[in-house]
Amino acid sequence: MQYRDNQNSGDKLSILGYGCMRLPSNNEKAEALLMQAYRSGVNYYDTAYLYPGSEETVGRFLAKNGIRENILIATKLPHTMCHTAVDFDRYFDIQKKRLQTGTIDYYLIHNISDLGQWERLCGLGIKDWIANKKSQGEISQIGFSYHGSQKDFLALLDAYEWDFVQIQYNYINIHYQAGVEGLMRAAEKGLPVIIMEPLLGGKLATGLPKEAVRIMQQADKDASPAGWALRWLWNQPEVTVVLSGMNETAQLDENLQLAEHAHAGMFTQAEDQVIHDVIDVFNASYKVPCTGCNYCMPCPKNINIPACFGAYNTSYAIGWMTGEMQYMNVTGIIGDNPRLAGDCIKCGQCESRCPQHIEIRKGLTSVKRRFEFPGLKSIAQFVRKMMHKRSVKKDAANS
Repeated sequence: MQYRDNQNSGDKLSILGYGCMRLPSNNEKAEALLMQAYRSGVNYYDTAYLYPGSEETVGRFLAKNGIRENILIATKLPHTMCHTAVDFDRYFDIQKKRLQTGTIDYYLIHNISDLGQWERLCGLGIKDWIANKKSQGEISQIGFSYHGSQKDFLALLDAYEWDFVQIQYNYINIHYQAGVEGLMRAAEKGLPVIIMEPLLGGKLATGLPKEAVRIMQQADKDASPAGWALRWLWNQPEVTVVLSGMNETAQLDENLQLAEHAHAGMFTQAEDQVIHDVIDVFNASYKVPCTGCNYCMPCPKNINIPACFGAYNTSYAIGWMTGEMQYMNVTGIIGDNPRLAGDCIKCGQCESRCPQHIEIRKGLTSVKRRFEFPGLKSIAQFVRKMMHKRSVKKDAANS
């Protein structure tokens, strides 16, 4: 296993981290996978309050095997469920109980999508709360996981003295969300960068266009698409940890072998070209030639135009369901203030600023037709209520 340094804390982080959102429901299988990863040198385990059963599984695994001191736990605060300062402690205490620990090594504000969400938390006193938890030794490193526009990500980096960040990043999402510019800016500030969705929900492993797979196999018949995607990330020194949600032994075996030999700068010029060719094939299926430059922003209706087009393109390149889920995420439809493509007022300000001369208003209409089916908002609100009820039920069970 290779490791990269967190210069802020002195921690050495395994370049392969265990994403625990989709652990097997079978406890024995889950613990066997976690133990295999541990014995192979994986020391960074990422979970969250909102991952059903995940924190409890990780906590049992660590306590049962007596290895808590050798592991770095990362988990996340469900900030949208926090309405007063009291809620910070309420959820944090539940998490400590689930994880059977008094200290969270890497604590994140979960799924921030814009600067306003952080400012709301500041109004509730979260800065003082973090300072208190750090002084008491209950939180070692504080960060946030991000799912919004690049502009707000860069603003968030400067809004607080963060210890680390977590972003969605892969060779298809170079200009999506935080993107490569966000990665570089975070690294310039000396922040470890944790990567989620390295395989775009598995689509870069099993959902690539056939021509893209052919290009990879022609270059190296023994390398899998997943291997190409992971090595592309580890090739970049700014990447600290790549999270992978490994729920099968074969996946874990392959990723461990890759991580054993990966290092920054390992790609040859020919391998770089393979990735560029695959990206070209992937992008050829895109319907809107948006580069994610964000010149069209801000929108007077706060629509995340590049993200909407990103989801739209994904729905054709990979699949409708993946695009729909991405669309629901970037528009915040399950939250308090959704910003949908259908909210466009056709003012045209965005088109006057677009260097690609995209007919943005027409494009947003197409996005609306593709994703905003009748009853979407009702379904989203139902999901939100169910999530809240589930959290209340779990709180009651743990109190």
